[in-house]
Amino acid sequence: GHNQQQMVVTPDTDWFSDSCGTVSVMFKQPFCATGMNAAVRATVRMGIYTGAKVYFVHEGYQGLVDGGDNIKLATWESVSMMLHLGGTVIGSARCMDFKEKWGRLKAACNLVKLGITNLCVIGGDGSLTGANQFRTEWSELLADLTKEGKISAEEAKRSSHLNIVGMVGSIDNDFCGTDMTIGTDSALHRIIEVVDSITTTAQSHQRTFILEVMGRHCGYLALVTALACGADWVFIPEMPPEENWEEHLCKRLIAQRGRGSRLNVIILAEGAQDRNQKPITCDQVKNLVSKKLGFDTRSTILGHVQRGGTPSAFDRILGSRMGVEAVMALLEATPETPACVVSLSGNMAIRLPLMECVQVTKDVTVAMTEGRFEDAVKLRGKSFQNNWDTYKMLAHVTPPEMKSNINIAIINVGAPCAGMNAAVRAAVRVGIIQGHQMLAVHDGFDGLANGQIEPIIWAQVGGWTGKGGSNLGTKRHLPGKNIEQISLNITKFNIHSLIIIGGFEAYLGGLELVTAREMYEELCIPMVVIPATVSNNVPGSDFSIGADTALNTITMTCDRIKQSAAGTKRRVFIIETMGGYCGYLATMAGLSSGADDAYIYEEPFHIRDLELNVEHLIEKMKTSVKRGLILRNSNANENYTTQFLYNLYSEEGKGTFDCRMNVLGHMQQGGTPTPFDRNFGTKMGSKSVLWLTDKLKECYRHGRIFANMPDSACVLGMKKRSLVFQPLASLKDDTDFEHRIPKTEWWLRLRPILKILAKYDTVEMDTSEVAAMEHVIKKTGLVKGGKM
Repeated sequence: GHNQQQMVVTPDTDWFSDSCGTVSVMFKQPFCATGMNAAVRATVRMGIYTGAKVYFVHEGYQGLVDGGDNIKLATWESVSMMLHLGGTVIGSARCMDFKEKWGRLKAACNLVKLGITNLCVIGGDGSLTGANQFRTEWSELLADLTKEGKISAEEAKRSSHLNIVGMVGSIDNDFCGTDMTIGTDSALHRIIEVVDSITTTAQSHQRTFILEVMGRHCGYLALVTALACGADWVFIPEMPPEENWEEHLCKRLIAQRGRGSRLNVIILAEGAQDRNQKPITCDQVKNLVSKKLGFDTRSTILGHVQRGGTPSAFDRILGSRMGVEAVMALLEATPETPACVVSLSGNMAIRLPLMECVQVTKDVTVAMTEGRFEDAVKLRGKSFQNNWDTYKMLAHVTPPEMKSNINIAIINVGAPCAGMNAAVRAAVRVGIIQGHQMLAVHDGFDGLANGQIEPIIWAQVGGWTGKGGSNLGTKRHLPGKNIEQISLNITKFNIHSLIIIGGFEAYLGGLELVTAREMYEELCIPMVVIPATVSNNVPGSDFSIGADTALNTITMTCDRIKQSAAGTKRRVFIIETMGGYCGYLATMAGLSSGADDAYIYEEPFHIRDLELNVEHLIEKMKTSVKRGLILRNSNANENYTTQFLYNLYSEEGKGTFDCRMNVLGHMQQGGTPTPFDRNFGTKMGSKSVLWLTDKLKECYRHGRIFANMPDSACVLGMKKRSLVFQPLASLKDDTDFEHRIPKTEWWLRLRPILKILAKYDTVEMDTSEVAAMEHVIKKTGLVKGGKM
């Protein structure tokens, strides 16, 4: 069948860098990003699912040039048990030959002979630029090959066009147009582990730590690390420090010591430079601090630790989604569509024209060389800019002399989760910067009713970003009959506005307070609810603080459980996750740990489905993959309990496989917050206070605050691509109060991917929201010449 589409996956590495706009051929070291395997696995399985033949190209472009055994047909089983591996299983290499015309001729010849016309490239900007060049000269290469008699006219006609889709695998997230590149989140996990262990030693000695992280031309890793650990200073290539920064830095460190901080952390990107583009090195900073201030100073250069290790849950899901999206893009490609890159923006899969991304990435370098640093940050995109603004606000401050006479209370409600403290810390510090007095309410709404309320100051929240659980203390109780007591305390403690951080109870409690405004005028104050729960079931937000940490905990546990079966063959594990009626954790953990199925409440399942699953596992045991993993959300079905499923599978699998059951329990609520949750918490905390400050100005009448409009009590949530405030009242229609979940949940669209990657034949995929091609150049609002 000539109509069989054929595709090929090649991971690769940058093969030239453009330091000054022209193409200078410089070879960087080969590199790879952890999380690439998830993308390879998804591309292969989705390709096979659509009926295409999929080939692996081993060792990057070099394998494409050498051909032979380097280009192998991939099978379903060949990508099993690789989700948890770092690096790339099909190897990747720098390639000198591919940038020579003769090398590309050989590569083209190898592809034509195999009838391959679709190429999926995973790599950094160098490899993707190379892929695009290969595509543009394809017809020219074919003409040469036909002339030399290497291929027949028939073969040339059959492969007349080459489609290319790129996925960005580069840990320093330096590719413009993509929010997150594959491997960035895992690199942050490694860095944060190091920062956490360093900070504990420094608590015992007064020390200054300087940590150098990767990022030759891009400060993303350094910036997010600084945000996530509350560093005192960060050096990034895009935003060099002001002239005489040395003095500034010393002043800042002294000020921090003065505020009672025993530890100073300085984060430095390897590409750090000053305004005149002279490199700023780790040693230089170390000498400055130790000689000028006499502080005990240590420096650590992280190096390749950041590339390695197990991929995080986020990277596995990102890789899997991108792999599936890449196959869809290849199948829909025509000779007219430009080569594209699949990417994630917020939580939406998008496609971007490859060359525009490469162009903007070059523009950043040019802007930096020309000293237009503001432009460089803008070009990096919205999420980079937001990180920079948040960092600047939290780090570079002396609280104002002018006080606003405003009191803002912060309260934690519901079950504890990782990242709550990060949100509290950011809110407290941004509040103090705004001149407000911040109040901490202990033990949820009970504490608000009993008057467990006290001022909280700058130094108290130091180091909170990395702490799990809830330092303020939290309870599940709703205001309920305590509402009168609560309103009395709001008057007594002179509370002008309220930040409620928590899960579904925080939302319900907020609603109760809003409803009670008619009776109690004291409750007419601006309020904001910040979703923080492992279950991710708060209406008005696609993500909640704490869910990412829980997801990583579950994924790690599943990895270990799967590994325990590597010796004993034919075993099926049934694992119960938390989440109440919300199937988010079960579904996402299923994607990131490669489960065979995830039973959830939102997608009803019946006896026939269970039969199908058992048959599917019996078939699977006949292949070389002799392991099964089934996840079940805690309230998926009141009759088909986890125990019931275990009994069913044990009985039906007799003689074919045996079963084990695990209920994961409360370990899912604990643990150190992941980089994502620290950052998300920090952004939500600071954004909520800025919003309240504006609302308080609006509601100020005749010397007092009066807020009774619906939009004065909001949920701050992540929607598709941005953080938005939505009135609590307006979210009622989208809430299933009985089951404590939103009625519409975006992640249900990812469920078919789970099924396809687990080899179910007939899966209905909702492609109604097919990712349209977007433009990067228009989006960043830059016109040629770099003028806005």
